[in-house]
Amino acid sequence: MKSDENWMQVAIAEARQGIGLTSPNPAVGAVIVKDDILLGKGWHRQAGQPHAEREAIADALSRHPAGVLRGSTIYVTLEPCSSHGRTPPCTQGIIDAGISRVVYGIHDPNPMHAGRAESCLQSHGVEVTSGVCTTECQSLIRAFAKKQSTGFPWVILKSAMSLDGRITRPPGEGQWLTSPKSREYVQRLRFESDAIITGGNTLCIDDPALTLRSKQLAISGQKQQPWRMVITRGSASQLPPKAQVFTDAYADRTLVQEQGDLTAALQTLADADCNTVLVEAGGTLMSAFLDAGLVDEVALFYAPMLTGGPDAGFAGVPTDIQLTDQCYTRIGNDILLRATVVHSAL
Repeated sequence: MKSDENWMQVAIAEARQGIGLTSPNPAVGAVIVKDDILLGKGWHRQAGQPHAEREAIADALSRHPAGVLRGSTIYVTLEPCSSHGRTPPCTQGIIDAGISRVVYGIHDPNPMHAGRAESCLQSHGVEVTSGVCTTECQSLIRAFAKKQSTGFPWVILKSAMSLDGRITRPPGEGQWLTSPKSREYVQRLRFESDAIITGGNTLCIDDPALTLRSKQLAISGQKQQPWRMVITRGSASQLPPKAQVFTDAYADRTLVQEQGDLTAALQTLADADCNTVLVEAGGTLMSAFLDAGLVDEVALFYAPMLTGGPDAGFAGVPTDIQLTDQCYTRIGNDILLRATVVHSAL
């Protein structure tokens, strides 16, 4: 017999399919089990569409006769919702389906739902177990949870640099530091994100497109191009009007924040339903985000070269930045470090 933890891992795998697609909602997965047999599974695909619990119920009913769900257990990565929004409450769907036990990973950080599912379900005779695989389930919704508690999106700093900490190569040596495989991974980071931030100086020098364009990711019809936010210390009129972000097919998804106001930029993106924001910029803007205490995660690619290039990856990084949950991955000849930033308690 599989344990609750084993079945929750299946639900977690379902939830991961929704990463980057569900904002402003979190990524959630669910599986329904009876007599240690998987009856149905599902994941939340997009805000406004059915939640994971109802996807799993529909999947089970499409493959099994009516009444099969009575006496079953549903495993959900996040506490089922108990209020009516764009979709009906999942607690009622569970009750109506005759599911007799609910196992979920973590409480919903949304104050409208937090802690309400247990009493609602138990009042209808449904057994409830919570706190299963909490670390993995919390990781799935970290951006959603941060936005619920602070009002701001989760901020990832992405940079590619040489071993001597430079983000450019000397003239005549070519543009790229990292391998094609690393650049493909950057597309994955963009897919996980709802917006990409760059600086006015980077826009003037590199004219980046900041788009999803990977052939390996199923993008068409699944995910909108991310918002593109240009932060400039001057005014929007000083930016190049012919830059790609202002002239391509997605120009309507380009925003500009003047006077270098980082907090205002993040608030604008939060108001645009962004849970996760990726910063791809020069060393000055990257350091400004770190110095302001606005960074939650770093994704740093290190290429096996010493360039002596003119531009540093970080300009004046504060000395008290600490990282945790470090994960090092070899991608081709490059090394990727992903880690979360430790924020001191106020």
